[in-house]
Amino acid sequence: MAQINFRVDDELKIKAEKVCEDMGMNMTTALNIFLVKLTNERRIPFDVTADPDSFYSEEHIEMLERRIADIKAGRNVHEHELIEVD
Repeated sequence: MAQINFRVDDELKIKAEKVCEDMGMNMTTALNIFLVKLTNERRIPFDVTADPDSFYSEEHIEMLERRIADIKAGRNVHEHELIEVD
C-alpha cells in the first residue's frame, strides 16, 4: 500500500477528524473515498467555486477595470489559437 503525506492546518485537521468520527469513519477512510470517486468519475466529486466575496473584492474590481481599459486602448490584446477571429 502507498502512503501519502501532506500538510494541513492544525485546526482544519481537528475539525475534519471530528466530522469523520461523527460519520463513523477515520480520516484515512474519508480520503480513500475521495480518491476512489476522483478516479472513477475523473473529476473532483464536489463543486469547487470561487468565494463570491473575493470575486467582488475592491482589488479584483480594480484589476478588471484596468484590463478593460487596456483592451479598449488596444493594449494587452491577445489572440487565442482556439478562437477564430473574423
